[in-house]
Amino acid sequence: MKTLNLPKQVKAELSKVSEVAGYLWQREWAERNAGNISMNLTSFFTKEEVQGIGTEVAFDFPKEAAEFVIYITGTGCYLRDLVDKLDEVSCILYINEDATAYSIIWGGKQDNFGPTCELISHASIHLFNSQHHPENLAVVHTHPLELICMSHHELFNDEEELNRQIWMMCPEVKVFVPKGIHCTPYALSSTAALAKVTIEAFKTRNISLWEKHGATATAPDVMKAWDLLDVANKGAKLLMMCWAAGFKPAGLSNEQLVELEQFT
Repeated sequence: MKTLNLPKQVKAELSKVSEVAGYLWQREWAERNAGNISMNLTSFFTKEEVQGIGTEVAFDFPKEAAEFVIYITGTGCYLRDLVDKLDEVSCILYINEDATAYSIIWGGKQDNFGPTCELISHASIHLFNSQHHPENLAVVHTHPLELICMSHHELFNDEEELNRQIWMMCPEVKVFVPKGIHCTPYALSSTAALAKVTIEAFKTRNISLWEKHGATATAPDVMKAWDLLDVANKGAKLLMMCWAAGFKPAGLSNEQLVELEQFT
């Protein structure tokens, strides 16, 4: 039976997945089976290496995603299990030449395993990135506490002001999340509608904040996607801490925020 040998570069990227999953669990951003992670690994393999492994499962992908090789977490997967059971609760899959099915070519060893129900969103984001931001190979969706709280606040209806107030909390937020947060309107999980609004978000912003749900970031690798979410949530947390203490933060001025753009 043909099997897939993982190159050293892929093993290194999967190691980052395990590390980031541990961070998400420690932060309480990955309750039960919340969140999912994926990475476009197409460039790491030849067609000959990935064809003819596993059994095809019918799935309606965007046509342009044909022959993508994607690492992705499993449906019902507890992200904390990625720390030491990576090949059980996640997989690498190959999308066939017609984009009508996928085959699991590595991992997925857990009983009744299947890719996350957000597979269509992840595949659509990877397709968008391949066309517009090919350096961005990783997608991380998680439930950052303070950012979710912000999606329930009236500021969520004013994206520019929400970003200004989060950026003003400390210089690093403006420098390391320079494009800011997209206030992505609510859409049902695991639907093409959610994929569509998320892609719209990444046309202008670093992070898609799914209304009353969670946040998603895309970056060259999983660690960099984590950093975007970590820094953005820090800004939201600082803002909420000031509100909880009963005062409105002075914040960086608009002039100071503009000055910081030289570092972005």
